[in-house]
Amino acid sequence: MAEPVIDASKINAAFKAYDVRGTVPDQIDEDVAYAVGRAFAQVVALADKSEAVVVGHDMRPSSPGMAAAFAKGVNEYGVNVVMIGLASTDQTYFASGHLGLPGAMFTASHNPAQYNGIKMCRAYAVPVGLESGLADIRDMVIANAPAPTGVTLGSVSEQDVLGAYAAHLLKLSPITGRKLKVVADAGNGMAGHTAPEVFGRIADVVDLIPMYFELDGTFPNHEANPIDEETLTDLKARVLSEKADIGLAFDGDADRCFLVDEKGRAVTPSTLTALIAARELVKEPGAKIIHNLITSRAVPEIIAENGGTPVRTRVGHSFIKATMAETNAVFGGEHSGHFYFREFWRADSGMLAALYALAALAESDATLSEVLAPYDRYPHSGEINTTVADQGAVLDELRATYGAADGVTTDELDGLSVTHADWTLNVRASNTEPLLRLNAEGKDQATMERARDAALAIIRRGL
Repeated sequence: MAEPVIDASKINAAFKAYDVRGTVPDQIDEDVAYAVGRAFAQVVALADKSEAVVVGHDMRPSSPGMAAAFAKGVNEYGVNVVMIGLASTDQTYFASGHLGLPGAMFTASHNPAQYNGIKMCRAYAVPVGLESGLADIRDMVIANAPAPTGVTLGSVSEQDVLGAYAAHLLKLSPITGRKLKVVADAGNGMAGHTAPEVFGRIADVVDLIPMYFELDGTFPNHEANPIDEETLTDLKARVLSEKADIGLAFDGDADRCFLVDEKGRAVTPSTLTALIAARELVKEPGAKIIHNLITSRAVPEIIAENGGTPVRTRVGHSFIKATMAETNAVFGGEHSGHFYFREFWRADSGMLAALYALAALAESDATLSEVLAPYDRYPHSGEINTTVADQGAVLDELRATYGAADGVTTDELDGLSVTHADWTLNVRASNTEPLLRLNAEGKDQATMERARDAALAIIRRGL
């Protein structure tokens, strides 16, 4: 392969806090993937003395070529590659943990069709972020040093891990009890690849109704981004028309899962976090559970009520996984629909979170809304994004306003968090866009709306 053509400005734009992501081909292409493969071999594989790297890819048209180019770059440093082919991101994390090898997954997750990207990890699914190797990879890509000479090229082999992945998940969360009617919307993403294998093994307890399982990186039906409730419209309607017990919505690379209840209503990730936490605490009483600062205040309350220890972290998978490792926490949940399991190498898995929800429902004679009612306590605004030219000035005004207010406490673990006996809010600046992100919660709908609107009034003065 010819030496890659590298544009430093495009590389800097494509390297995010936790992964590489950009539009194809103007920000990321096979040249970039090849250069990243060469850098990954040096920064991760050789530095960690790994003889091979696991590589998976999603269904986007550009993914197979990028994966092959990355593998060629890795091989040039004498490191072997194990290609697992089409995979969800959590299937690639499984392969990394199961085989004890670093890995790379080619996907742009929930982003539209014109995007692609690379998620990377060390052996046993340990994350690679800007502070843990990704910045070094970026700098090495920009330097674009020639490949070494006199090195025996690494090999490329293929290995199918889908069956082992499904068996591992079902071992972690077996489903027993009554039979459930389950509608699953893959959004033409990678759950269309993994769900048939997983649910095919438990057909005695799950009657699966698939939606948009055809792998199609052009996303012809809707964006595979279930945090946007508009993308759940078809799933909600199908749950109601089928009189199903539950609906599952996966994002494009299937590392996130969102639920829809039997009434066709979206379930917040905080509610599912609390349910999983309670189930984990039955298995391991007194365990530590991670939650980020955007999750509902119900989450730490429920963890404590069930005898566990809640541990609050910043938003972002690298922070969650690092804190899980430091505290030996059994589970972690985020407001964005990422759920992390110690028994899954502290990695996130949308499919495993779905299985936990199905297990709780199958064990009960109640409906999903009834099962979840104890975990859904406070009205929430959802994340409200506002484009603000001077984020710092607005945050300064928010600090001054709430710092002088009676009955509140503030902290800046991640943005500005404000806590009152009756409500909470957090305002954070986006890492990649000129946005401020507001999340507000209250003891009731009216209280939440007052807290939300007071913060929005300050934010919008900065427009």
